[in-house]
Amino acid sequence: MSHACGVDFGTSNSTVGLVTPDRPTLLVLEDGKPTLPSVVFFNADDDAVTYGRAALADYLAGYEGRLMRSLKSLLGTSLIDGQTEVGGRALPFRMLLSHFIGEVKRRGERAAGQRFDAAVFGRPVFFIDDSAAADQLAEDTLAEIARSVGFKDVAFQYEPIAAAFDYESRIGGEELVLIVDIGGGTSDFSLVRLGPGRSGRVERRDDILATGGVHIGGTDFDKYLSLASVMPLLGYGSRMSNDSEIPSSYYFNLATWHTINQAYTKKTWTQLADVVRDAAEPAKLLRLQRLIEERAGHWLAMQVEEGKIALSAAPTVTLALERLSPPASLRLEREGFNAAIGHLLGSIDATVVRMLADAQVAPDQVDTVFFTGGSSGVLALRERIGKLLPAARKVEGDLFGSIGSGLAIDAARKFGPAAGPGL
Repeated sequence: MSHACGVDFGTSNSTVGLVTPDRPTLLVLEDGKPTLPSVVFFNADDDAVTYGRAALADYLAGYEGRLMRSLKSLLGTSLIDGQTEVGGRALPFRMLLSHFIGEVKRRGERAAGQRFDAAVFGRPVFFIDDSAAADQLAEDTLAEIARSVGFKDVAFQYEPIAAAFDYESRIGGEELVLIVDIGGGTSDFSLVRLGPGRSGRVERRDDILATGGVHIGGTDFDKYLSLASVMPLLGYGSRMSNDSEIPSSYYFNLATWHTINQAYTKKTWTQLADVVRDAAEPAKLLRLQRLIEERAGHWLAMQVEEGKIALSAAPTVTLALERLSPPASLRLEREGFNAAIGHLLGSIDATVVRMLADAQVAPDQVDTVFFTGGSSGVLALRERIGKLLPAARKVEGDLFGSIGSGLAIDAARKFGPAAGPGL
């Protein structure tokens, strides 16, 4: 049994993988499941901290406190050196990430029955687009946090490459594979030669023809679906009595997972009270004001996320927004969702086309497209990539587990099979 694990710290969900023996296993982290939603709730009523599904349940049950989600999105941004207020005390965002990653480590060790002193962490191809310095800072920050919670040795692997290792463990012949990993925060791609004859090599650089990525993921799909369909109920796009536009910052903050708490500041509340008085459609702004007063922004974002997921299976979905005041029933249509995220899909398309060109690979040379990551289930995205590579076989991996499994394989290769100390 390896003393090293693979850690997929995801924008939406996290996993821990271990090779035991000769095959990767995702460890149970919560409620019999290998995924732990990347969520922390600071419960002010009970003076307690909960994680994952338990955190979401506490928040939805109405406990007073602070919910934090999409923690990974802080990496590489100026926010990482900032802080937020929790229970009247300042909490640095670095410490927030340490809280969560430390909990992931503890749960993985408990499930494995051993301590982990080494780990391969997954990372997107680009944490931050168009800034090599910010991208390196994001990786360095994550490494520092990992070491602070007890990982002595920390390595990194591109998330789509990790997914490739997982797929490779299940094929019988050589293939040229495009790995499509659409997570909560990024879209990442790798063009890799895979096969049983290559899988035992520690160094796989020559098998990787190209990598590419763009800082677009499931939380961005949520954001633009919310802005197009839900936020107009709260006054987005409406006007002031002098015909100027209602400030859009309230709506963008509420539609973006990691900025929702910014809508709850005293400054925002004071400004919004003035806007309500001068709004041409005050009823909509009053609905926004009540939502913020009740700190129901995360609840609303969860409804949008559920609607997005449901649109992969049905052309129309009805959201029951009973916590709005007054309550509302909203019909979502897949066609409208596709239109709302069309510009994002265009950027993803362009990234794939550019990567193929860089590798000097024609579309008909790709044998397989392997989809992983929770947001790769969006039908419009699959259709567009399918049109780019019409001859390639389309394979769906474990949308939430392929990366963690691949990272476990890479950890065993990098750090060896020696057993670590028991608990």
